Amino acid sequence: MVQPGDTVVVTSLDASGYLERQTVPGESRPRLFPEPRGHALTGPIRIEGAEVGDMLALHLIDLTPGDWGWTVAGGRETQVTTRLGVADVDSSWLLWELDVTLGKATESRGFACLMAPFLGVMGLAPAEDGEHSTIPPRATVGGNIDCRELVAGSTLYLPVAVPGALLYLGDGHAAQGDGEVGGTAIECPMRTTATVDLARDRPLATVHAETPGGRITFGFDADLNVAMGDALDAMVEWMSVLYDVDKATALALASVTVDLRVTQVANQTWGVHAVLPEGALL
Repeated sequence: MVQPGDTVVVTSLDASGYLERQTVPGESRPRLFPEPRGHALTGPIRIEGAEVGDMLALHLIDLTPGDWGWTVAGGRETQVTTRLGVADVDSSWLLWELDVTLGKATESRGFACLMAPFLGVMGLAPAEDGEHSTIPPRATVGGNIDCRELVAGSTLYLPVAVPGALLYLGDGHAAQGDGEVGGTAIECPMRTTATVDLARDRPLATVHAETPGGRITFGFDADLNVAMGDALDAMVEWMSVLYDVDKATALALASVTVDLRVTQVANQTWGVHAVLPEGALL
């Protein structure tokens, strides 16, 4: 249990819970759970005094990946792999060396990219009883959001659905493109330093964020059009409050300044995030 305003340091395994690193791409190594049980997460972290209806503010101070990661695509049936014709082929694995000092990831065949680490899963316990899958993001409490904008320096706001909030963190990503189109990013262990607090008088009652790149709202649904509409609706509501204008005027301003991005198409429930870049309106 922590108090509002406390800073926590959380370590998490990669999404699959590998206890040992792979030495060749796709190598079978011991895992936290021998059978797949969703993401290997750290939690729950209980926040003293958090009550249903509150908003948890998660201030991300530092995100440091481990020294290795992996990516896999194809070889299983999803809407994306079926559309691209790679559902029935052998899975393709990438094995990455992660250099935190250089901020660079290098794949075993020599491909390289810059890292921009974040956590794929940041969420609170849902109100409903029972076990809950870690795979889909939830508009009510967050979860497997997979938004690459949520780097260090960001604050994610999550609605509290149960007493104590019960925060879960994990699914470290060293790098990911918008969409997470292959189903995985550079999946890696992560050390997260964050301050947890309770926020009141927020402009929205849904999941939203303030990041180095700007303000962000989210939509999650099996229908990408619905996810887009939810993300845009929340952003227009935020802009109405922010600039003290009616909704139609906020929509007009959004049409000039707001970017709509596909967060992920990897988790059965698709995600869209709307971004109002910092300084977009002078």
